[in-house]
Amino acid sequence: MRTVIAIFLMALSVTALSIPWVRRLAIRTGFVDSPAQRKLHSTPMPLLGGVAIFGGAVLAVITFVPEFPNTVAGVLLSLSVVALVGLLDDRYGLPAWAKLAAQFVGFLILAFFDIRVKLPIPELLNYTITFLWLAGISNAINFLDNMDGLSAGVSGVAAAFIMLLGLQNDQFLVAGLAAAVFGACLGFLRYNFKPAQIFMGDVGSLFLGFLLALLGLQLRFPANSSFVTWMVPVFILGLPIFDTTLVVVSRLRRGVSPNTPGKDHLSHRLVQRDFSQREAVLLLYLLTGVGGMIGVFITEATIVEGYLIFATLLLLAGVAIWQLDKPV
Repeated sequence: MRTVIAIFLMALSVTALSIPWVRRLAIRTGFVDSPAQRKLHSTPMPLLGGVAIFGGAVLAVITFVPEFPNTVAGVLLSLSVVALVGLLDDRYGLPAWAKLAAQFVGFLILAFFDIRVKLPIPELLNYTITFLWLAGISNAINFLDNMDGLSAGVSGVAAAFIMLLGLQNDQFLVAGLAAAVFGACLGFLRYNFKPAQIFMGDVGSLFLGFLLALLGLQLRFPANSSFVTWMVPVFILGLPIFDTTLVVVSRLRRGVSPNTPGKDHLSHRLVQRDFSQREAVLLLYLLTGVGGMIGVFITEATIVEGYLIFATLLLLAGVAIWQLDKPV
């Protein structure tokens, strides 16, 4: 427990203290996000906040888990590949397939270290689900990075729930990595909550998404059946999953490529319905917390309870997408 707290505090401190330096470096080297019609900011914004998040989280883990097993080395290697490609994308604007390729390489590294879904189904399906989950959540957090403080705050709330569940189930490495994400996100939010002074860029959003997806895979609940507990990370990360589903469904319905940038995310739709940007972001934090609390309940739910809740929320999500996609 003390180690987890130490990791959290160090990740928070390193990230928060390094942001001013990273911000100046981004401006000096031209790592900035220029204003555009689809974007909400009106002046060039430094993009290297994700480097501070990555550095704060990784440094905290390396410092306080000096004798970590090979699996953690594999995790750090896969995260480094994904973050590096995100950094290159921030600089040069890589095509979508390049980022997906990095996620695939990260998946292969994890598979080599036997980090994957292990459901009682054919192995090929386990590997397929693992990659789809890692890529899906990575891109969902990347999609969610569309308003000041949104992606970092939602990631921080989700990481806090994963940290607590890891501690409850004596998964101290999972809890430690989640604490690093939680601390780094809070340290970054000091400079990213509206009005933002810096953005995390793809280096940050892809790193956070890939690591959160990985931590969701690693959660174990020996007191309950995996036939129901597989839902836990789905509920914890339900907000970014819902946002991505809403955007993809809406764009396909309109005959637009899902990769096309636009102001049609859940946050944008809330603003269109007379919420301020801060109110929209805080509401999405709250919804992420609700998803996390449902995930905690699922850890002790029966199979009937779990699937009844899952079916009910799936129905509500479908209705919400139908309502939100109507013109205001």
